[in-house]
Amino acid sequence: MIWDYLKLLAIWAGLYVIGFIIAAIIEPFSAIGFTLLTAIIFAAFCMSAVLIVILKPLLVRYALARPNARSSHRIPTPQGGGIAVVGTVLIPMALLLSLPGLSFETARPLLSVALASLTLAVVGAVDDIRPLPAGLRLLLQIAAVTAVVVTSEIRILPEWIPLGLEHAFLVLGGVWFVNLVNFMDGLDWITVAEMVPVTAFIGILSWFSDGEPSLSGLAALVLCGALLGFAPFNKPVAKLFLGDVGSLPIGLLVGWMLLELAGTGALGAALLLPLYYLMDATITLLRRLRRREKVWEAHRSHFYQKATDNGFSALDVSAHVFGLNLVLAGLAAMTLIWPSGAVQAAALVSGVALVGLLLRRFSTPRQTIPLEVP
Repeated sequence: MIWDYLKLLAIWAGLYVIGFIIAAIIEPFSAIGFTLLTAIIFAAFCMSAVLIVILKPLLVRYALARPNARSSHRIPTPQGGGIAVVGTVLIPMALLLSLPGLSFETARPLLSVALASLTLAVVGAVDDIRPLPAGLRLLLQIAAVTAVVVTSEIRILPEWIPLGLEHAFLVLGGVWFVNLVNFMDGLDWITVAEMVPVTAFIGILSWFSDGEPSLSGLAALVLCGALLGFAPFNKPVAKLFLGDVGSLPIGLLVGWMLLELAGTGALGAALLLPLYYLMDATITLLRRLRRREKVWEAHRSHFYQKATDNGFSALDVSAHVFGLNLVLAGLAAMTLIWPSGAVQAAALVSGVALVGLLLRRFSTPRQTIPLEVP
């Protein structure tokens, strides 16, 4: 475990030096900003790792996930690492909200996000220990997402569309996003491979955009660092899982970040960044509905789960997802640099095609070449 952290820190140091040099060449002042955002990620990384070390003995004792027919793991493994990851994000939020000079306009949406995330974390923690009824979980998720959408006061649809209708659309999308992040958190490292590129992109974009960094951008940097602190524990074969206590609030937090990004006019980028998760989970849901399955029950129908049945290791799957997300982030950057409609459409079509190719690859058994015995 210590060796994994040392390797991660070595890679981090190398990337920091390269990024600092590039930032200094482009604009000397931006090198300072790059150092600050790196410090935020590193602080969150350390805090998350320390919290996991402290909490892990309790999780081993009280939150052990035992394998079943639908699991991707084969031995009992503690879950609940999301307590450290989400806690690393919520603690700075609480400290910020306690500042006396914070304006009401800033405090209200931030408080809403913090309380909604805490609510889903509690729901997830209870569900990890003793499963809750699906209806109750859904109602609490709807309440949490509605609070975030209403207090954000963000509009992404044309003004002629009634506000109530837009809110309903955003709540529906938000609840689905929270659930799909939970559904997709079923393999070692896959949430790290998906969410680290997404949060890093949002955080860096916010930091270097005009004006001060947004609160959602700062939260993205913290969440990115917290997930990196969790990563060595979740490395295949995982010694710790996020659990619903992590996946549900992470889905809400990232959904809020993407909503804020879309509210700046970058709807194409907000769709491209989580496109793999969106397509894998949505196509799987539609297929299960067509087969008249109980979609709220656990299953092994996702493309990433089929991949492990088709000869891909957990590391192979996560590496493919991570690489794809870097490409999707590049396409998202293109939509921001060249915001014309043609570029937006071309980037989205390219993103859908690339995700589709990966889903097809995951669905196809790997060809193995038999060894010839002389």
